[in-house]
Amino acid sequence: MNKILIANRGEIAVRIIRACKEMNIKTVAVYSEADKDALHTRLADEAICIGPANSKQSYLNIKNIIEAAYLTKADSIHPGFGFLSENAQFAKICEESNIKFIGPKSNVINLLGNKSNSKELMKKVGVPVIPGSEGSVNNIEDAIIVCKEIGYPVLLKAASGGGGKGIRIVNSPDELAQNLNIVKQEAKNAFNDDEIYIEKFIKEPRHVEIQILADEYGNVVHLGERDCTIQRNHQKIIEETPSTIIDEKLRNKMGEAAIKAAKAAGYTSCGTVEFLVDSDKNFYFMEMNTRIQVEHPITEMVTGIDLVKEQIRIAAGEELKITQKDIGFKGHSIECRINAENPSKNFMPSPGKINELNLPGGNGIRVDTAIYSGYVIPPNYDSMIAKIIVHGVNRNEAISKMKRALEELVIDGIDTNRDFLFDIIRNPDFIRGNYDTSFIEKKILN
Repeated sequence: MNKILIANRGEIAVRIIRACKEMNIKTVAVYSEADKDALHTRLADEAICIGPANSKQSYLNIKNIIEAAYLTKADSIHPGFGFLSENAQFAKICEESNIKFIGPKSNVINLLGNKSNSKELMKKVGVPVIPGSEGSVNNIEDAIIVCKEIGYPVLLKAASGGGGKGIRIVNSPDELAQNLNIVKQEAKNAFNDDEIYIEKFIKEPRHVEIQILADEYGNVVHLGERDCTIQRNHQKIIEETPSTIIDEKLRNKMGEAAIKAAKAAGYTSCGTVEFLVDSDKNFYFMEMNTRIQVEHPITEMVTGIDLVKEQIRIAAGEELKITQKDIGFKGHSIECRINAENPSKNFMPSPGKINELNLPGGNGIRVDTAIYSGYVIPPNYDSMIAKIIVHGVNRNEAISKMKRALEELVIDGIDTNRDFLFDIIRNPDFIRGNYDTSFIEKKILN
């Protein structure tokens, strides 16, 4: 693996470029016309424009990305997260073009990308799943039968979903027909696939995911959990590890289930198995993300393992040098996502020029970002512009460090969610670890 093209932008593109530099691998940045002055274009060895600002014409344009790889003689493509990272067709075209896709095989992405099919696979191999429909539900008659069997409330979910899109809670039969059509339309608009499925809605759950690494020789390890429960509109805002509700016994049990899931799917690369954990500590498989996660740095902070480098090594055909007994967990880590948005105006995006920038620093603080003073944030993409990651000897110290880091952060010229995050971090229930997925709506926005 001599040259990697990064088919992404923003902080994840910068993160991958830095890992490649440390591994002495050449890099190619691709960018849209809106990103011509972006940091990732400056840090890479080469940069090539792949289209206009509209992501469909640039970062989602498979033809242009493959052509860019050929033009620059890149032998591999790293998709980062979002955009084409879980696109089975893109992975397949890379395979057919003799370009190494840094991720799992296209057939595995296709299998796990369909939530109803992946759920069926997990049931077959004994991974606990949330009660729900046997595969997809195509009409109201079938939906009524399923909902009667599992009981209300239920979740209607897009089979090809992700990012919190195509999800609705239904509390009664009266709400079913209308919401069924809405979710099918949302799924069609977001994923070009109106297939949906139904599952039991778990009240007051924790959203806990397990990080895994799997090589091409059948070796699979887990790197513990990340608690991603603090969410707004199904979008993660704050993540931490270890989870306040997971003890060593449950961690091992969930880790074993995640490894079983990866092996059942024939998974290779870095991946994440997501679970819901109820108030009785029962856990249920939700989905498997076939890519590096936004929140991967907190796992790196407590394990000392560079996940992006491991992902690249696996794609290069190397065998995992890490065994399960080698993996330990030191201290506590928290990540806050910094978004260019205005919480007081219903989280309205806030693109624009950064006039002044001060990023926090010091012992145990890491900032992953692609912004700089004078940078103009374009209005065309996701509002996340940075991630602040802290590491402390315990959770209390990690919270104190995050408070200090947020206080030091200055991004002048645009609105951000900094103060909103600060309200969460200092909330007594968060400090006590007493929260579930409804925390933001009940404790912060109420």
